[in-house]
Amino acid sequence: MQTEAWTSPPRKRSGTTGDRPPPSPGVRTRTGAGRASRRASVGDADTGDPGFQVQWRTLGLLAGLVSAEQPSRRGRTMADKTEEAGGVHFPFPFTPYAIQKDFMAALYRVLEAGKIGIFESPTGTGKSLSLICGALSWLRDFEQKKQEEEKRLLEAGADPLNDGKDQAPCPPPSCQQSPGSPRATGEPDWVTQFVQKKEERDLVDRLKEGQVRRKKREERLRQIRHNASLKFAAKRMRQEDEETERLLRLSREMLAAGTGPEQLAWGEDELVLAEYESDEEKVSASGVDVDEEDLEEEHVTKIYYCSRTHSQLAQFVREVQKSPFGKDTRLVSLGSRQNLCVNEDVRKLGSVQLINDRCVELQRSKHEKKSVVEEEKPGRRRRLEPRATCPFYSHEQLQLLRDEVLLEVKDIEQLAALGKEARACPYYGSRLAIPAAQLVVLPYQILLHAAARQAAGIRLQGQVVVIDEAHNLIDTITGIHSVEVSGSQLCQAHSQLLQYTERYGKRLKAKNLMYIKQILYVLEKFVTVLGGNVKQSPNTQSLSQAGTELKTVSDFLFQSQIDNINLFKVKRYCEKSMVSRKLFGFTERYGAVLAPSREQPKLSGFQHFLQSLQPGVTVAPAAPAEEGEDKALRPASPLMHIEGFLAALTTANQDGRVILSRQGSLSQSSLKFLLLNPAVHFAQVVKECRAVVLAGGTMQPVSDFREQLLACAGVEAERVVEFSCGHVIPADNILPLVICSGPSNQQLEFTYQKRELPQMMDETGRILCNLCNVVPGGVVCFFPSYAYQRQVHAHWDKSGLLARLAVRKKIFQEPQRVNQVEQVLLEYSRCIQHCGQAGGMVTGALMFSVVGGKMSEGINFSDNLGRCVVMVGMPFPSIRSAELQEKMAYLDQTLPRAPGQVPPGKALVENLCMKAVNQSIGRAIRHQKDFASIVLLDQRYARPPILAKLPAWIRDRVQVKATFGPAFAALRKFHREKSGSS
Repeated sequence: MQTEAWTSPPRKRSGTTGDRPPPSPGVRTRTGAGRASRRASVGDADTGDPGFQVQWRTLGLLAGLVSAEQPSRRGRTMADKTEEAGGVHFPFPFTPYAIQKDFMAALYRVLEAGKIGIFESPTGTGKSLSLICGALSWLRDFEQKKQEEEKRLLEAGADPLNDGKDQAPCPPPSCQQSPGSPRATGEPDWVTQFVQKKEERDLVDRLKEGQVRRKKREERLRQIRHNASLKFAAKRMRQEDEETERLLRLSREMLAAGTGPEQLAWGEDELVLAEYESDEEKVSASGVDVDEEDLEEEHVTKIYYCSRTHSQLAQFVREVQKSPFGKDTRLVSLGSRQNLCVNEDVRKLGSVQLINDRCVELQRSKHEKKSVVEEEKPGRRRRLEPRATCPFYSHEQLQLLRDEVLLEVKDIEQLAALGKEARACPYYGSRLAIPAAQLVVLPYQILLHAAARQAAGIRLQGQVVVIDEAHNLIDTITGIHSVEVSGSQLCQAHSQLLQYTERYGKRLKAKNLMYIKQILYVLEKFVTVLGGNVKQSPNTQSLSQAGTELKTVSDFLFQSQIDNINLFKVKRYCEKSMVSRKLFGFTERYGAVLAPSREQPKLSGFQHFLQSLQPGVTVAPAAPAEEGEDKALRPASPLMHIEGFLAALTTANQDGRVILSRQGSLSQSSLKFLLLNPAVHFAQVVKECRAVVLAGGTMQPVSDFREQLLACAGVEAERVVEFSCGHVIPADNILPLVICSGPSNQQLEFTYQKRELPQMMDETGRILCNLCNVVPGGVVCFFPSYAYQRQVHAHWDKSGLLARLAVRKKIFQEPQRVNQVEQVLLEYSRCIQHCGQAGGMVTGALMFSVVGGKMSEGINFSDNLGRCVVMVGMPFPSIRSAELQEKMAYLDQTLPRAPGQVPPGKALVENLCMKAVNQSIGRAIRHQKDFASIVLLDQRYARPPILAKLPAWIRDRVQVKATFGPAFAALRKFHREKSGSS
């Protein structure tokens, strides 16, 4: 990769005579991003107050912070191995590879300069540790420079001569000589000086407050760390409260079991104790805790690290624990309620939506009065039953859990276990720890969705975001914001809401009725546009038209005849009124669990209709839902899901499409919102953050990120930096081959028209037979799709090729069910291990996998598990897909086409294909001493534009073989030498 030098002039470091080091090899840094952008980004990161940075710039107080480029050397005490790269000292648990030093130095410069970095580091090169040590080294130096600058400002602010409080300064002599003489800004000098002095005092006061908070937090954590008894103090208090509550409950039951109070003699009632309620109980009943204000802290500068799955996040946290920063980093792991809830009554609901709604309902009850006294008659009072609250939601417990989280690095599982032990909610406790955390670890879905960010209390202003496994970032954003609703869900929501209105309509206010009628109208029109009728069961309605229709948002609203309804107001009403939660509670209570009664005659038909929408559920008289009989888990209210579709329809017309899919019956038909422009949701992230890093093992081709995501989000090309490093393996430990023809000279081109030809499938089988004769251990063969894999397998079974393959390798197939993958991999591994020890004709195993399947990502075929990876054809997505066609047309219209390049739509198809290929072929090489061959079976791989989209560490070593003979000879020589040396 071409390297461009930094354009900033050389600057002397404080305490040194050296100039600023040049960028690391492999980093492309565009010109045009000067010190001004760095200065602004550093100022933005200092505090959550947007006015703070303006004051610093106005007063000229950032000069020392920006110019202090000499990083702290205190990191030497954090580990025995402290490496210096680019003038920065990086603590590391062992001696890093050269490419890891380059990675950390490049990452440090990106964070310091406030840029957007695209980092590619192949799996097996220690990417996670490089990210941890590089980013936390920058944060360490940034915090030290900030504290030094704060100390300097506080010392200057403590000057007795400047302690003038708020009185206006006397006008200087120049002002006295020329009273009222205006400056260039139109204000006299003495007014400007007064405003400046006041801003200085306000800034110093704010710094003092922040310093007090920081010292208070550090002292609190120090006490917990060195005094184990404090850890369990709140737990004991909670146990005492529970014991008191239990005894009170028993007392109430004893009173309720009696025959009533005895008649007292005249004047004897004065001897009876009055109702007692302590001050603490009064505070608790009011729903306000005295320490609730202490839960709010300022948001310090931090790093948000996100990845795709909880297992990847847990692995990252374990790397942090092993790193030199593991003891001193305040790390918080965020997860969903489904992962962190420790209330078994809520967890057993099963559905994510139901867990979320039940949790919110319990917290709402917590802040309401536990008892309401209603006056019925003079002298008589009736106490209403208290509403249920979550026993794990206590401010004292949450404060303890918050401090425990910040005290020691923990992953999701450890956090949940700690919450159970402390009887405090890990979901809310982890969120309370966000402001003071230095490193926040969270899934994609929380960071990339604005509503989820807000709910979690995440503030991105001036912070650093690192997105790992970012090769599928565009697809992830598109998937998060694309919503599909079925005809069955639409009919069910309409019926539920209609019955709810019939029962409670007279109790509802006019505005509620107006919005409910609008929602009913919208649901009816959605069903109508699919060709159905809301008054009939969706399972029995056959549609006259079948097929897929694609509309712009405006055209869909017009065709549905709802273009006169303000969906923004409907969306806001759904959010504020929580109508979907009310509706779910209504259906839970009356929908399918209560037998018809005289009080609800209109609900009888509703019950039977609900059952028709839920096949397999039988109607039987049962106890009310609150009695807790074991019953099947209910899905979330369909209206909850439809609310997401309504919200998606408020997207700008050009950024999305609506797909009408009619599939025979109404229940199988659906409406889907497809997001075409993911940049609209990513723009806020890159706008607010100080710096964003997209990292992955295979980021090629990066043009998608630059064009579809960053450029469309308003990011200037000069702000984007690319870094790509090679692999740690020696050059002769990998043999990538492009084979253009087979043993019988059949040209290999697996197009959709040719790949099903018998001679093409036979030639593929002969190639695999030859490979299995010379490759030891495991061979992994990737096919473009499950359907083609099954077709080839059946053809080989019929022709006898499968039996020939089984002579040398035991054959395994990737299962389509997720819960079977682990078992298949275990048997595959055992077979290879057994064959290596026993010898004989069978030398290993052959795994048939699918590109984009369960084994193309996240599975390691290291060492003998994957000595050869074979890619059959090119896994292009189906060009007949309506979604893909619309995406291609959208890119052709919105992205500029450079001269001599393919249209953006066609480039998208190629990039999707090569991203999938790169993920699959990267399964084999997993560490420095590993070796493997990579065989690409299709002559189209030999084309320069396709070769250019392979990862650099593979592309530089690819050999293109026009015929099979030389390719086979190279493979045999490679594996003979490597197997002999190993």
